[in-house]
Amino acid sequence: MHHRHDISEDKSRKKRSFLNTLMKRIELAYNGSREDLDPYVPADHRPLESNTSSFGALAHLLKASLGSGILAMPLAFKNAGLVVGVFATIIIGFVCAHVIHVLVKTSQQLCVEIKKPSLGYADTCDLVFQNGPKPIRKYAPYARELADWALAVTHLGACCVYIVVVAESFKQVSDVYGGPSWSVTVFCALTLVILLPLTQITKLKYLVPFSALANFVWLTSICISIYYCLRDPPPASSRNYATSISGLPTFISTSLFAMEGIGVVMPIENEMTKPHQFLGCPGVLNIAMSAVVALYAFVGFCGYLSFGENVRGSLTLNLPQDEILAQVAKIMVACVMVLSYALIFYVPVDVVWRRIQDKVPPRGHRWGLAALRFFGTIFTVALASAVPRLELFMELVGAVCLSIMGLSLPAIVETVWLWGKDLGPFYWILWKNCLIVLFSLVALVSGVTFSIKTLVDSL
Repeated sequence: MHHRHDISEDKSRKKRSFLNTLMKRIELAYNGSREDLDPYVPADHRPLESNTSSFGALAHLLKASLGSGILAMPLAFKNAGLVVGVFATIIIGFVCAHVIHVLVKTSQQLCVEIKKPSLGYADTCDLVFQNGPKPIRKYAPYARELADWALAVTHLGACCVYIVVVAESFKQVSDVYGGPSWSVTVFCALTLVILLPLTQITKLKYLVPFSALANFVWLTSICISIYYCLRDPPPASSRNYATSISGLPTFISTSLFAMEGIGVVMPIENEMTKPHQFLGCPGVLNIAMSAVVALYAFVGFCGYLSFGENVRGSLTLNLPQDEILAQVAKIMVACVMVLSYALIFYVPVDVVWRRIQDKVPPRGHRWGLAALRFFGTIFTVALASAVPRLELFMELVGAVCLSIMGLSLPAIVETVWLWGKDLGPFYWILWKNCLIVLFSLVALVSGVTFSIKTLVDSL
């Protein structure tokens, strides 16, 4: 009797176990189908502070892209010619827009897969390698380091460019109005009087009111520069329509410095409430890049047409020295550059500080960060004073940093991300990215070579 009872209990226990297992499988299958029907949407999980509209993102992207580089475009056209310069600007603009599109699309897809609301540039490079084919996962830390340091060095180079523009602008005004006839090097050193206290401001919110004013001042100075270019232009036949092929590396390097804004793209996209509107047609990116390319080509064409072979690294430096309006434009550009320095100096400081803060005792963090800002400012001013050649800095930064950060890395990241998934018919995405990397390497090698040759010839 007891034996039959045990057998029935055993059967009921097995039955319950079977039913429980079956229910768990049904639940897992149901949850899985729920996830397929309702996938992870990164924008829904972003913090409330990420509330930038698509129009706001467009304004931020235009503001970031229309920086000091636009005044360097006439110099780029000098190395290419009027006709070649226009077509080459369109081509480089298309390539820059494409690699930004590639980076943002890869980051958005990665966010969905790993269920994160947003990712920065270096984070995207790191995590793509971590989630890529097994043989290359060990290179993830190197991808992050390369992205971080390329971003830092790019901004340091831009800081040096700003210092030289400020120094040359004040020197020209000083020469006209009977000031001291010091060299550009001395004026570079004098910028420390303003920059040292300004770079000790650790809260960006204190610079926001000045930034809004700077945008208005910057637009005004660009309009004044264009006015002088269009006031009495010579016939187009008096300028080169095309130059020798040796000028193209310099054109590419200067154009990359002027046009490439990949460092600010990810922060802008990460703050959008509707990030899917950043890409697509027309999309925030396409509208912004179309406007940037059109304006850069226009300023480059007009500037080279007006000033020819005498065009300088910043268009305002070519304005007449005997007119008050021109001097006002130079002073305004110098003031904007000072504020811009304070803003972009945050990037290299952040990259370096993240790597050394663990070695500094917590009680010394405040003084350690202040010391880093102090010596970092002195370093950039010393570098600008040692080589006060505006053109050289722009060519080197464009050739070295932006060819790596702005072209090569996004192409490599997309290839790694799509490896084993979908590289398109006949692997066209792989071949396309190989061409982009090859183009960036040519820009890197030729740009650095011509920059060094220019420096040696000027000594």
